[in-house]
Amino acid sequence: MAKYLLLKHYRGAPAAVNDVPMDQWTPEEISAHVQYMSDFAARLEKTGEFVDGQALAPEGTFVRYDGEGRPPVTDGPFAETKDLIAGWMVIDVDSYERAVELAGELSAAPGAGGRPIHEWLELRPFLTATPTITECH
Repeated sequence: MAKYLLLKHYRGAPAAVNDVPMDQWTPEEISAHVQYMSDFAARLEKTGEFVDGQALAPEGTFVRYDGEGRPPVTDGPFAETKDLIAGWMVIDVDSYERAVELAGELSAAPGAGGRPIHEWLELRPFLTATPTITECH
């Protein structure tokens, strides 16, 4: 089994086929989208492939260390210029091909007009530990 992170970008990924921003959806369209995501996760829980997932608030701050005794540095209030991740899901699957299949299915969540979004999802494998010398022999 291998773990993969599925990232849903609200801004920063290539444009989706149904590219109407979520803030322009009706309450019913938002509910249908959230229900699709919930049903998808529940189905993967039954197969043992779901690990975790969360929607994220649009607000966020980059933070970095600025030296001993100094407060951390933040990037300021310019959120509209940043890549925006809307949410994430971690899956644990048997193969890369299965991860791609599930990402494709999740990409079809409904959006404006009830039509599938066909959004681009970023699929990232978890970094696994490199083998030690004794494990190689």
